[in-house]
Amino acid sequence: MTDDAKDKTPKGDDDAPKIHDKRKIDPDTGEARVTEPVADGFRKKPTDEPVEDSTVDSDEPAVDEAPEADDIPLIAAEGADVEFTDEDLELLAEAERDLVAEYRDRAARAEAELKNFRTRVERDRQANREVVIAEVIRSLLPAIDDLDRADAHGDLVEGSPLAIVAQKIRAGFDKYGLVKVGEKGERFDPKLHEALVRLPSADVEFDTVADVIEPGYLIGERLIRAAKVAVSSPE
Repeated sequence: MTDDAKDKTPKGDDDAPKIHDKRKIDPDTGEARVTEPVADGFRKKPTDEPVEDSTVDSDEPAVDEAPEADDIPLIAAEGADVEFTDEDLELLAEAERDLVAEYRDRAARAEAELKNFRTRVERDRQANREVVIAEVIRSLLPAIDDLDRADAHGDLVEGSPLAIVAQKIRAGFDKYGLVKVGEKGERFDPKLHEALVRLPSADVEFDTVADVIEPGYLIGERLIRAAKVAVSSPE
């Protein structure tokens, strides 16, 4: 082979110029390249290949397995005929009767509680009314005592202005149920009478009111003032 033939022989790949792309950003994908050193320079580490993850994300809820056909309860289709035995019908009727009886009992108890509540409210209202009236009348009792003393001394002449005023005042008190307590000759009652004097007497068999010093008053069952009396006691 001549020298000219040797010059025309194609050169191998080792003699061709080598171009190394050292850019850290891939111009096609825009992602950072991962390189690792090699003998002849830097070689791009393959990261584009998808990696299959065999693990399951723990945050995802687990999917329940479908139940077996034998585990699914049988439900009668809508409109299907269901047969009941006489025993079943009797049990249903008994349950219905018990339920009706229970609701009737509840209704009766509720009605009784409502009635008792209304009774208590009315009783408390009446008691409060009597308390207010009692306080007003108690403050006016000294004036009533003065009118009684004037009447006892003959100062309330019939038809006189003072007698007419006294009559109107007493009529107003009677309207509110004011009742005088303490009469001569009645049996002594410590709940209604206040004994200021006790005198032994052979004419009585039990403690008896001998004289009324100051009358007492009642409104309903409420004592406004106890009567001040002299008492005759058996010897």
